Amino acid sequence: MRVVLAEDLFLLRDGLIRTLREHGCEVIADVDNGPALLRALREEDLDVAVVDIRLPPTHTDEGLRAALEARRSRPALPVLVLSQYVDQLYAHELLAGGEGGIGYLLKDRVTHTGQFIDAVRTVAAGGTVMDPQVIAKLLARSDARGRTGSLTPREHDVLKLMAEGRSNAAIAHTLHISESAVAKHTASIFDKLRIEPSADDNRRVLAVLAYLKR
Repeated sequence: MRVVLAEDLFLLRDGLIRTLREHGCEVIADVDNGPALLRALREEDLDVAVVDIRLPPTHTDEGLRAALEARRSRPALPVLVLSQYVDQLYAHELLAGGEGGIGYLLKDRVTHTGQFIDAVRTVAAGGTVMDPQVIAKLLARSDARGRTGSLTPREHDVLKLMAEGRSNAAIAHTLHISESAVAKHTASIFDKLRIEPSADDNRRVLAVLAYLKR
């Protein structure tokens, strides 16, 4: 798996490179600034990009803007954002592409190597990986627009876990309710949001994210 990595902190970038290589990934480009990232994303034959949001020269949003710009010419480009921050506006724009794998993880919530490597592989394969706090922020933004106002508090909890890719069993365990209760909440959520239900967990996540990006 060929990876382009963008991280401006040397020690963290070096650690990520070592971790990726130890798990069979080839880091074909590692950069520390926005312009270099955009060039790499446009020129390299990569399977996935792992991108920090805040890169030089201004340390604001260069990383994410470079990824979004690259996806305009390569719409299916898989991008895993690895950041300390949740940028709601750019997260919505990233989701709006509708093609290719997408991920958004918060650095301080990645607790073990397997979690990170699994996320990289999932996004490279075209899947979706979203940190719960990112989902919560996106749902809060949708709430402000009145898009989830019809959901009950419990349905809101189920929706957040559903968007993280949790199965009904996992949701039931987290919320301490039965799987049949989760199924009823899920059916109600799909009905209220006018999303066609699916037995496939990945399609279900994509349906929720499709709703969030509208």
